[in-house]
Amino acid sequence: MDNLQSLYKNRFEDNHMYRNGVWHILVREYFQQYVHHEATVIDLGAGYGEFINHIVCGKKYAMDLNPDTSEQVHSDVEVLLQDCSEPWPLSPHSVDVVFTSNFFEHLPDKATLAKTLDLAARYLRPGGKIIAMGPNIKYTAGAYWDFWDHHIALGEYALSEVLQQKGFVVDVAIDKFVPFTMVGTFQYPLFFTSLYLKLPFAWRIFGKQFLVVAHKE
Repeated sequence: MDNLQSLYKNRFEDNHMYRNGVWHILVREYFQQYVHHEATVIDLGAGYGEFINHIVCGKKYAMDLNPDTSEQVHSDVEVLLQDCSEPWPLSPHSVDVVFTSNFFEHLPDKATLAKTLDLAARYLRPGGKIIAMGPNIKYTAGAYWDFWDHHIALGEYALSEVLQQKGFVVDVAIDKFVPFTMVGTFQYPLFFTSLYLKLPFAWRIFGKQFLVVAHKE
């Protein structure tokens, strides 16, 4: 646990405010379209809460093994400090949206990812969504492994395939969405993020993360 805390402090401490600003725009101008204002949302691998703090919804959960998550999320977020592949302390069919960003690649193996998706299917209501984004191995190549805690190589096809195997219907599968990382990169003015989201042709040039949205039948 201490190693997890120190790893992410070293990685994100210098650009935390910038990341928060970028996510405020990503949520407001893109991801909110998938989340109605009364929804129950759980953020897997919530980290410092950049998504869950900004999404407008009825009930918020943040799941992570890093105790620092509890210090970073807002007071309206309930933190679940646990392994995502172990049963969640929620009622079955009680969640509207499962969100995760840059997390599935951190799981130790594909079996753990499969168990996590089984749990997502258990707790989502019929029609509930899973929204997942992460670095696409097809476009990041060797840089994918520059992060010590990356274990699973994923792209939009592989994730879509296992989601379908778990009974989900894939609605959106974008191979190139946003750039690879905000770690150690130039911090563009925040209005660039808003402009970028409005120009899908730019995704084809700069995007190196996939986005998959699927629903439970």
